Amino acid sequence: MIAILAAATTALVVSLFGTPLFIRWLVRRQYGQFVRQDGPTAHFVKRGTPTMGGVVIILAALAGLVAATIQRGRMPSATTWLAVYLMTGLGAIGFLDDFTKIRKQRSLGLTPIAKIVGQVFVGVSFAVLAVHFPNANSRYPASFRISFLRDTNLNLAHWGFAIGLILFVIWANFLITAWSNAVNLTDGLDGLATGVSLVVFIVYLLVGMWQSNQSCQFMSAAGPGCYETRDPQDIAIFAAAIVGACFGFLWWNASPAKIFMGDTGALALGGALAAVSILSRTEILAAIMGGMFVVVMVSDVIQIVFFKATGKRVFKMAPLHHHFELSGWGEVTIVIRFWLIAGLFAAIGMGIFYAEWVVS
Repeated sequence: MIAILAAATTALVVSLFGTPLFIRWLVRRQYGQFVRQDGPTAHFVKRGTPTMGGVVIILAALAGLVAATIQRGRMPSATTWLAVYLMTGLGAIGFLDDFTKIRKQRSLGLTPIAKIVGQVFVGVSFAVLAVHFPNANSRYPASFRISFLRDTNLNLAHWGFAIGLILFVIWANFLITAWSNAVNLTDGLDGLATGVSLVVFIVYLLVGMWQSNQSCQFMSAAGPGCYETRDPQDIAIFAAAIVGACFGFLWWNASPAKIFMGDTGALALGGALAAVSILSRTEILAAIMGGMFVVVMVSDVIQIVFFKATGKRVFKMAPLHHHFELSGWGEVTIVIRFWLIAGLFAAIGMGIFYAEWVVS
C-alpha cells in the first residue's frame, strides 16, 4: 500500500510542478498546436497552445514507478517492464508525430505507413515478450486465453504454441490499436481524455489491489475465486503512477487548457490501458470500464462507414464530442458530462468485476 501511495504521490508532484516548466520551455521554442481548419470554429483560438504534454505524463509516471521501486527495495517485475515498454514505445511514436506536425505546421504528422510500422513493431514485440518470463510460481505476465473478468476457456494455444502465439499477437495488437486510437480520438476537448483516463486508471488501481489480495499465488488467500494474474500489485502501482500523472496534468490541461497532451500522451495512455487490460486478464471488461473511450471511437466508425455507404452523416461532426459542440453545447459542459458518463461506465465495470468474485 505504501508503494502505491509513493507512486501516485511522486507522479502527482512531478506532473503538477513539472508541467508549467515544460509549458515555458515549449513557448520559448514556439512549439504550439496546429488546429484543423475544418474543425469547430471555437477551436481556432487554441492555435499555438503548447502541445506534447504527454511527455510530462510519461516522465511523471516513470518517476512514480522509481519511487515505488525504491520504497519496495526490489527491482520491478517483468509485468511492470512490459507495461512501461508499451506506454513509452507508443508515446515515442506519438512524440515523433507531434513534433512533425509542429515543425511542418500541418495537421498531419508522420505518414500513415511510418505510424503503422512503429505501432506494429512495439505491439508485436510487447505481445511476444508478454508470454515469456515466468516467475517462481510458473505464471506468465500474459495468457493465451481470451479474458473477460479473468481468463476464459477460449484458449488461443489450443492448436499448439506457434499458432497460439500468432493468434495472441493479432489479438493483443487489435487491443493496442483500438485503445490507442480511442484515447487519441477522445483527446479533442480541454481535459476530456485526461479526465476519462484518470477515472479508468483509478478503477484499474482498485482491480490490481483486489487481485493482489485474492491471488492464487498465496495459499492463505487461495480459493475458488482467486486470480491467476502474475503481478497484480505491480499493476496497481503502475495504475497509481498513471493516476498521479494525469491528476497533476489535468490541473493545467483543464479548460482553458494551458497545454495539450498531443499524440504523445494519447498514444501513451492508450498503450498503458491496453497493457493493464492484457496483464490483469481483463481484456473484455476493459471495454466496459473504459466505455466512454469506446463510445467516442464507435461514433467515429459509424460516421465514416455511413458516409461512405450513403454520402450522408449521422453526426454533425465526429467524434461525438464535436457533434455536441456544433449542436450548441459549451465545451466545459460536454467535458464534465463525459466525465460523469465515464465514471458510470467505470462503476458498472467494477460492479461486474466484484459481483463475479462474490458468486464464484
